[in-house]
Amino acid sequence: MTPEEILQGLYDETLVGNGPRVLELTEEGLSASMEPQTLLFDALIPSLEEVGARFERGDFFVPEMLIAGKAMAGAMERLRPLLAETGVQTIGKFLMGTVKGDVHDIGKNLVNIMLEGAGFEVIDLGVQVAPEKFVSAIEEHQPDIVGFSAFLTTTMPMFKANMNALEKAGMRNDVIVMVGGAPVTQEYADAVGADGYAADASQTVKRAKALLDEKRSMVPA
Repeated sequence: MTPEEILQGLYDETLVGNGPRVLELTEEGLSASMEPQTLLFDALIPSLEEVGARFERGDFFVPEMLIAGKAMAGAMERLRPLLAETGVQTIGKFLMGTVKGDVHDIGKNLVNIMLEGAGFEVIDLGVQVAPEKFVSAIEEHQPDIVGFSAFLTTTMPMFKANMNALEKAGMRNDVIVMVGGAPVTQEYADAVGADGYAADASQTVKRAKALLDEKRSMVPA
């Protein structure tokens, strides 16, 4: 296969979520001495962006997004160490976790894959993350953005508890805070004092980039 055919294949197979074939094509590309960042930026990311666009238009639904995301995640497992070696610049660091009392992670995991595909370094704290764990992880990793995820209306109040913990630790102004999850709304995000809210994975990526650009443009050179 030519490099062009490999890239086209990667794009097409990621779009339909054919994980095994995406992995095969990734290996083929690397065997043909293609750069890992070429595979990522010229095929995998554009494909996932198309998945996001189709989701927004209503042509794709959550299952399609999940299988495409999973296919991409398989390729990323293989490419991540190679990308680190070549020093590919990440656009920002995103710390993510599902709040205390909540064990749902499908949406969060999908967002992580989309963010990573878009060039973010993602640190995932998993589920049932207590406020103090978010605080110590922020101290350790110094992220640009922190994401709180909640799937239940009963765990949404943890957003406020997390915000209070950040305030108390004196780090609220150091990070951009985004919230999301099935029952969450823009109104609720505003009420708890979050900087951003997104209704789905592809919107999260757009919003995260916009918030980061905004914050960076405000920092004096």
